[in-house]
Parts: sequence; structure tokens; C-alpha cells
Amino acid sequence: MKSCYCQAVIIRCWIVGLCSLLLWSCGSPEKQRLSVFRYNSTNTIASLDPAFAKSQEVIWAVKQLYNTLVEPDSNLVIRPSLAKQWRVSADHRTYTFDLRTDVYFHDSDIFPGGKGRRMTAADVVYSLRRIMDPVTASPGAWIFNGKLSPDSGFRALNDSTFELTLYRPFHPVLGILSMQYCSIVPHEAIEKYGKDFRNHPCGTGPFRFFLWDEGQALVLHRNPGYFEKDSTGHRLPYLEAVQVSFLDSKASEFLLFRQGQLDFMNDIDASFKDEVLTKQGKLRKEWEGKMVLNKHPYLNTEYLGFLTDPNNALVKGSPTRLQKIRQAINYGIDRTKMMTYLRNGIGTAAMAGFVPAGLPSFDSARVKGYSYNPAMSRQLLREAGYPDGQGLPVIKLLSIPIYADLANYVANQLQETGIRIQVEVIQKSLLLEQTSKSQALFFRGSWIADYPDAESYLAMFYSKNPAPPNYTRYQNPAFDELYEKSLEENNDSIRYAQYQAMDNMIISDAAVVPLFYDEVVRLVQPNVSGFSGNGMNLLELRWVKKN
Repeated sequence: MKSCYCQAVIIRCWIVGLCSLLLWSCGSPEKQRLSVFRYNSTNTIASLDPAFAKSQEVIWAVKQLYNTLVEPDSNLVIRPSLAKQWRVSADHRTYTFDLRTDVYFHDSDIFPGGKGRRMTAADVVYSLRRIMDPVTASPGAWIFNGKLSPDSGFRALNDSTFELTLYRPFHPVLGILSMQYCSIVPHEAIEKYGKDFRNHPCGTGPFRFFLWDEGQALVLHRNPGYFEKDSTGHRLPYLEAVQVSFLDSKASEFLLFRQGQLDFMNDIDASFKDEVLTKQGKLRKEWEGKMVLNKHPYLNTEYLGFLTDPNNALVKGSPTRLQKIRQAINYGIDRTKMMTYLRNGIGTAAMAGFVPAGLPSFDSARVKGYSYNPAMSRQLLREAGYPDGQGLPVIKLLSIPIYADLANYVANQLQETGIRIQVEVIQKSLLLEQTSKSQALFFRGSWIADYPDAESYLAMFYSKNPAPPNYTRYQNPAFDELYEKSLEENNDSIRYAQYQAMDNMIISDAAVVPLFYDEVVRLVQPNVSGFSGNGMNLLELRWVKKN
């Protein structure tokens, strides 16, 4: 029955997409051979309104339709987009952006004559205020909370000059402005459609909206008036259209990819990773030439966290209150072996700090983590008063079902050094509740960067932050002082050194057990070129060509 249902969905997806594209190309002989990029999303898209760009599937779609003032490049360095350049005031509180004057919104019936008008600084003010407006109810409202006033924090000095003023210095604000929440929208569309703007999107992006059959297919067409050009003067994007299907089965998605009906796949499901990848994370020989394996760092750190609040009654009665016990646990895990046998080489063993590989400030030579050293683990146990683990109570580790294999691996490894771990698998919602209420002593966690700056990770250990993000309730006055200084530092070299010093504090205090830094794994068709990614796992299609 399920097989029939999947086939029906597949047929419907491709009929909808094919018909729509044929309809578009009717009467245009030069466009009969369309260059269409096709991918599948296993999760449905909840909205095409950037104010609700919370999930990956929404972020990917929104990125094609809209632009932000600035954006991360492939190395996660913030570069201009709608803004040509910017200046920072001497007190580091005011950012002045000079905007491009050749950017137009997509043609739409919301504008007189259906012709898209030019984007101005007033649109930037409107869009960013809208995120903070309680009426919008955006899940991204937090990005500016406590950082600036919605009334006076955003100003249009003229049509091409936008000014942002903070309450106090916060250097990562540029990273925040690169988030899809901060996409620029025309007020006319919101005024006409209200909440229905979710399915009547209008932006300045490389592609424009054409068709959305919710849960079945999304089709976007090339924006012929897009402002960016390549080095030869050719207007981007190269593709004529983007087509998205919504099959919830990774196995069905893989089948379509193998048949050439999808141009790429994001992530490899555990059910067929051994079929595609070797234990070292390489493409198996039988697939060479049939597909391309694309891997790069992903800003996600998988870790185990300790509750460290000394005033918490749970902590007072637990051996994990002792720094040496936490360090012994860190030394007792063979992360390299874990990556080989449980992850097929997807990701990098976390031998440095909590801040992951992929960020410009990452430096494994300056931040030294824990290598596998069972002898050191046993020595620390002895120093803590538990030789060979004698008298050491069983330590409970909370995990969620999808990571139960990692938790059990950790438990088995630590048992060899005399540390007994009891794994308890609970639902994700319950684990989040317990960590938020400081009721979990030892827990599995992951942290994906909201924006491309190490501050997104270090904020998890700032004592003045609640849980989330400070799930460990870590408290270190020296860390807090350096964290506050780093927010005001505009010199990258100095700030990176501050980030690294804070990361070393976290590692020395062993507030967490970094397990691995994640990787984006993509399977791409051999005829696709110009398809690159970055640590945010953004879907970048402006430069993609199909040969």
C-alpha cells in the first residue's frame, strides 16, 4: 500500500512540475530546452515568508527568492550583498550601509503595472522592524531582542543609505544580518496579502515564485532582472528554474537520484550509507562516475554536556561535580574509532574545542582538546579518589533514540577505564525540557550555528545567559569578562584569539565532551557544476550550471 502511495506521489510531483514548466515555455522557442535544477525535501515547507525561515527546508527556498544586506561566502566570511559596503562608528554601535541602486523586486501585481520597483533603504527598515513586531509573530524575533530599539535602531538616511544603531557593541550583528530572517521584502506585498504572504512571496532574489502545490511540488523561475553578474558580465543565475519535490522517504529520494530525476541529495540515510560510502567516508568504487560525493564542514558540534551549577542539588550529589571525573570521561573516548564505525567518516573527531571546524576562528593548534588516552583517564580517576573506578557511582547519560548508538558506544568505551555509564533513551522533547530546567546531569546535545560566528557557540557558556543556550549552567568569571570584551572587538585577529582563549577555558573545565564536528554530505549528479556549499549548509544555486 505504501509503495503505491509513494508511486502516486512521485507521479504527481513530476506531472505538476513538468506541466508548469511546459506552460511557462509555450511561445518561447528559445526556452524549449530548460535548465532545471531538481531536488527533494523530505520535510514540507511551512512558509515562503522569510520571517518564518526557521527550518532548513524553508531557509533553502527563501534564499532563492530573497536577498539580505550581507551574506557569508564559501569560507563564512561576511561579504556585501544588497549592501555595497558599510562603515562602523568609533564606539562600535552604529553601522552605516551603502545600498546598491540596481536592485528591483520581482515583477508582481502588487506594483503599478505589475513591474517590480527599486529596493530602497526604507524597505530595509520595514523588513527588519517587521521581524521584531509582535504582530508578525516571527520565530526570529530573538535575533534583535535586547540589542536595539525597533523604533530608533533602524533608520533610512536616504534611499540608498541604511543605518543600524545598537544599544551596546555586538560585533556578530553582521552575521545576524546575513540570516534569512533578515531578507528584504516589499511592504506592498505584506499590506495586500497579510498572513497569506507565506504563499505569495516577492523578493529581490535570483529566482521568483511560480507554483507551490503544498506538500507536492514547488517551482521557481529565473529572475531575468537579477542584479548580480559573473566576471564576464553574464547575468546570474544560469539556471532557468528550480523544482522541489516533497517525498518523506530518503530511500525513495535516493532511487530518484540514481535514476537521474534529482540533481543532488543532501545527507545520506543510515539505511544505505554503507552501500554508498566506505568506512573511511569515500565513495565506493561502483558509484564512481555515476555520482559525485561533496563533503565540507558543517557548523554543528555534537557533544555530551554536564550540568555544572555547584548550587544545584543534583550536581552536589554527583561525581561529575568533580573536574577530574569530567576530564577522565573526555580522555576515555576514542572519537576516531567512533567516526569510522558509526559515522562512515562523516564528520571530524572533536580533538580541539567546542567551536567546530569550518569557522574562520577555528584553530586546532591554538585550542587543544582531548585525545584518546585511557591511561590518563585512569590516572584522573585515581586522583579523584576512585582508583580503577572503585566506589564511583553509576553515571546516567540521557540520549535521544537517533543517537542511542553513539551513547552506547561511549558507555562501552568508558567501562574499560572503570567508569560505568547507564544510557537512558528518552524523547527529544523530554530531553529539551529537562536540560532547560537544569534537571539533566549528563546529556547528549548538539549545537548548530545560527550565524557564522564563534560567538554563537561561546554564548552557550556565558553565565548571564539562561538555558537555552547555557544548558550546562557553566559559570566562569574570567570567561564572562573575555566574552564581553570580544563583543566589542572589531579586529578579527584579536577577536579570534579571544574566542580561542574562551574555548580553551571550556575544555580545561570540561563542561562538555565534544564528540565530533559535523559535515555536510551531498551526492551530486556528474553534469552539475558550480555547486558549492559552506558551513551553514545553505543551498547556493546562483552559480550552478547543468551541462
